[in-house]
Amino acid sequence: MNTEKRSGYYLILGSMGVLIPYMILQQIFDYPNILRFDVKIVLEKFNQGGVKLIITWWAFALLGLPLIVAYIKIGQRLEQRILYLRWITTVGTLGLVLQMIGLLRWALVVPILSEHYMQGNAAVRASTAMQFRIMNQFLGVALGEHLGQLFTITWTVLFAHALLKLKLIAKWFAIMAFVTSAIYFLAQSELVATVIPGSPVAPYSGLVGSTLWIIWLFILGIKLAAGAISFKEIAPEIS
Repeated sequence: MNTEKRSGYYLILGSMGVLIPYMILQQIFDYPNILRFDVKIVLEKFNQGGVKLIITWWAFALLGLPLIVAYIKIGQRLEQRILYLRWITTVGTLGLVLQMIGLLRWALVVPILSEHYMQGNAAVRASTAMQFRIMNQFLGVALGEHLGQLFTITWTVLFAHALLKLKLIAKWFAIMAFVTSAIYFLAQSELVATVIPGSPVAPYSGLVGSTLWIIWLFILGIKLAAGAISFKEIAPEIS
């Protein structure tokens, strides 16, 4: 099996591994809207979700691992044609890892905080709520949503540009990546609002942007797996 097909299957597997738990979390945990709710509501709702919710978060964090393999395989195959793909592959991979770390807090840290909150007295609840806010702001907002998403957006824009430059994808598909990235970037306004209350926010930009991004990866995976994109047809080296 050639690099295109393998990478395509990894992209399909990874994008579905992200999308399915994501859709489940929307239904059972009101994600991502829950991220901006009061701590009391978040921890109580999480506690009600039980083991099913913990496993879903774990799946959401780790089932996207095949995307990392696809990033690296495609980057290695094309980096001799467009040199910036060497470092942009690192940026994209780091972006995925940071988002995974941020998501894992829900499977490995929040269950403990939620249990302490539900069983504790007023003083314990106040202390636990503060611990949750600090942990959520660092692992979630700073690492996962800010750096992780910014690195992912950067990879998407430059990777799509590289594929277009190499004439491997149609212009409309590259434009889809650019528009998707722009919408996804608007979600950063919600992060700013967590430290600057009252600042402008683009509602649903995170939900729409991330969903479109997953769909774009899935379509790219289909194209690669079906042989619609062939690395053998790449033009001579481009500086």
